[in-house]
Amino acid sequence: MTISRRTLLGTGAALGLLTACGSNTGRGGGGSGGDGPRLSHWYHQYGEAGTEQAVKRYAAAYGKADVRVQWRPGNYDEQTAAALLTASGPDVFEVNGPTLDQIRGGQVVDLTDLLDGVEDDFNPVVLAPKTHEGRIWAVPQVVDMQVLYYRKSLLADAGLKPPGTLDELVDAAKELTTKKTKGLFLGNDGGAGVLGGTPLHAAGLSLVTDDGKVGFDDPAAARALAKVRELYAAKSLLLGAPSDWSDPSAFVQELTAMQWSGLWALPAVRKAFGDDFGVLPFPADGPGGRPAVPVGAYGAAVSARTKHERAAKEYVKWLWVDKTDHQRDFALSYGFHIPARRSLAAKADALTEGPAADAVRYSTEHGYAEPLLWTPASRTAYQDALSRVIKSGANPERELRSVVRKVSAELERVRKRSS
Repeated sequence: MTISRRTLLGTGAALGLLTACGSNTGRGGGGSGGDGPRLSHWYHQYGEAGTEQAVKRYAAAYGKADVRVQWRPGNYDEQTAAALLTASGPDVFEVNGPTLDQIRGGQVVDLTDLLDGVEDDFNPVVLAPKTHEGRIWAVPQVVDMQVLYYRKSLLADAGLKPPGTLDELVDAAKELTTKKTKGLFLGNDGGAGVLGGTPLHAAGLSLVTDDGKVGFDDPAAARALAKVRELYAAKSLLLGAPSDWSDPSAFVQELTAMQWSGLWALPAVRKAFGDDFGVLPFPADGPGGRPAVPVGAYGAAVSARTKHERAAKEYVKWLWVDKTDHQRDFALSYGFHIPARRSLAAKADALTEGPAADAVRYSTEHGYAEPLLWTPASRTAYQDALSRVIKSGANPERELRSVVRKVSAELERVRKRSS
């Protein structure tokens, strides 16, 4: 399967799946042929057909600079992180971030002024992780999100209603498991790679609190993770599917009655089942719980190493702030995504009815994004523990105590760097 923008929403191992192929091609050998300076613009690979051609077409339409689009091979996040430390990196680049260390290290340019007068039109959930100390460091391009797909007829035949709590999800997955069909698909690793902090948010907690402390030092966290483990132990999860969670094939081929995937999968699911499906947020757990919807957005950033900062910022503003037709095209013509601008999302007919409209509403009402303070070190510590709980049956209380210590130390490191 070709990896696409959907991978930004997978945490842990899924974040390492950003692979690419291709080269910098386009008019004038990969550029726009504009009269201004030459700018390099890096993208990770998108699986949706036509996306590469689209971004090169946008670049070709820009007349104030010679923009060279590059479709980057290999691990994109690692590539860009290394390139930002050199003079040979991109001028403009797509980023699942930038990270707090990149911002504090002076590796990216402040883009706050590009959103003057329109900042409130950008989805605040995905703008927040690109904002630090009141300054904006990347312009969100689209909003992606994860949801739970379910077959209406299968639940109805089993006398079940769509699960509104994590307990109901566990019970439904067991009831819907047959000799031919599993009740739920959370990925081939049982959800360890994709769920991330979603169960914590479903328990009414968070990864990091507003005042920069660990947000899941609470018994409710262990209870939620124990229920995810129960799904795995009960053998109601599909494992070893031909494609992983981001591809709806397992659901479409009726290998599972429910699947956790992304909004991008909705057209394929609708083609297969018509109206016989619905979407849900990850269900709430416990008295303080709430539904949880992970959202994310790649953004356009400018390298602090560029020799053409002003030209690079003007280009980013043109493409991701001014050219709303390109933004709408990018979000909806080569996949199924929510425009980052709320005004554009409200006008998108494809998002105004049925499960798509439900998904957009869930992203607004229950959406969360990983905060900037959730650093790679914290993410790795938590992901490793989550995997041990789900797949090996490790004690969730003990695992989380260890993670709380590690994340607390990491947050203290971050505070010291900022002082």
